Amino acid sequence: MHTNQWNQVRFLSAKRRKRKCIETLISQLDGKFSMNINFAKTFEGIETNILSKITSITMIQFLNLFILNRKVNNIKCNLF
Repeated sequence: MHTNQWNQVRFLSAKRRKRKCIETLISQLDGKFSMNINFAKTFEGIETNILSKITSITMIQFLNLFILNRKVNNIKCNLF
């Protein structure tokens, strides 16, 4: 919620946490996995590129949550 919005809606704390988690994931996809940069020449290339990036972040989240007992979006530890 921003103060310059016309219709301000207050979210519950659970919704705020989920939204922050989703925004963090999108930011990480853009920053760490360079989701906005794509040099593919065909649709199949773009499809493969996006699918591989989403699969890799899903596997990192799975490892963090179930194997390593970390927060779900803590991907920096696994990349380096």
